[in-house]
Amino acid sequence: MEITIYHFVGIKGTGMSALALILHDLGYQVEGSDIDKHTFTQEGLEQAGIKITPFSSDNIHPQMTIIAGNAFGADNSELKRAHELGLTILSYPEMVEQLIQHYTSIGVAGAHGKTSTTGLLAHVLSGIDKTSYLIGDGTGKGIKDSKFFVFEADEYRRHFLAYHPDYLIITNIDFDHPDYFKDFDDVVAAFQTEANQVKKALFVWGDDQALQQLSTQNEVPIYYYGLSDQNDFQAINIERNTQGSSFEVLHHGQTLGRFTIPLFGEHNVLNSLAVIGISYLEKIKPELTQQELSTFNGVKRRYSEKQIGDMILIDDYAHHPSEIKATLDAARQQYPDKQLIAVFQPHTYSRTKALLNGFAQSLDLADQVYLTNIFGSIREQQGQISSADLGNKIVHGGQVITLDDLSPLLQYHNGVIIFMGAGDVQKYEVAYQQKLLAKN
Repeated sequence: MEITIYHFVGIKGTGMSALALILHDLGYQVEGSDIDKHTFTQEGLEQAGIKITPFSSDNIHPQMTIIAGNAFGADNSELKRAHELGLTILSYPEMVEQLIQHYTSIGVAGAHGKTSTTGLLAHVLSGIDKTSYLIGDGTGKGIKDSKFFVFEADEYRRHFLAYHPDYLIITNIDFDHPDYFKDFDDVVAAFQTEANQVKKALFVWGDDQALQQLSTQNEVPIYYYGLSDQNDFQAINIERNTQGSSFEVLHHGQTLGRFTIPLFGEHNVLNSLAVIGISYLEKIKPELTQQELSTFNGVKRRYSEKQIGDMILIDDYAHHPSEIKATLDAARQQYPDKQLIAVFQPHTYSRTKALLNGFAQSLDLADQVYLTNIFGSIREQQGQISSADLGNKIVHGGQVITLDDLSPLLQYHNGVIIFMGAGDVQKYEVAYQQKLLAKN
């Protein structure tokens, strides 16, 4: 890469901020622009001394290389100016693809569990060898002479088709973006195209029928991981308690040892299996992998906990029925004797409408459910559905609450309250927290 200033259009995006941190670590000049609104990603950028400015065509100068966030099109004033100056403009996935070619690259794809699995894999490999990583929670680290590069590969709008990784983990396939994918088969087709681009090995959850249909090109092997006997890497003798989970791993009938993780929920056993499998293929001793797995603390906005007074507060990014189910399963394991209260912010009208019954079924796994109004998106400001429609299908509550009146939440004691969503549900958590602190 030539000497240039890398200017990020939309630098506060979770992937973009992580990528900016990586380039900065590698010694490149990095700056960027975004909206004024404060986001949790900007703290890392500010700590690194990366300049963030509001959007303006005046930010764009010759000798810059522009990295364009996925949310921004040709109508953005900065991108217009960059076109006028004839600057190199790379999309976020194009820049990631350029970077990963210098390392043993491991992508993590799937409808759910990408960020948690990427974080877990980055944590394990970093403890064993030099590892650069790009995690979808805004965390990024670049090391010049890394052996590994671990990154999240997002299927939305087929962005991940820019990537040709050495290894690819696929955690699951689900119909999660009805605003873009036509149907489930369209989602599977996107994953199949990406599977064809993998160079060394494909790692997929073998208990997922859609994933069993995938094939690879050029004799690239496929390894299956899961709980049933036909998997190449199988978890057996699983024990789940209030401290975490432990399990034995079989590889073609041979035991690789017993692994313990300080994580909850069956999905985290599966995520760990994928990490154990990749590590094994890269000839890392299973006992080293176990050592690193046992010290993983999780990633941002994925089951983040705090205690205030007698209430446990959990913040989670879950915004699809499968994710809600996994989060509630994890909370039940960790807090089997406490009441679980879910506060869910539906994310986008199209997803709420397409998956309405699934949302109701998953949310009813909580003891009591509250909803906020639907969080739209830049592309989707309104729709033919409301949170009240979802509430009507929920047996365990379903009341729609607003920031102005959180009194229904204040009646609970010695319970677990889980704030879930991909929008700005954290506003509700902060407001509730303040009310709790005032009470205590």
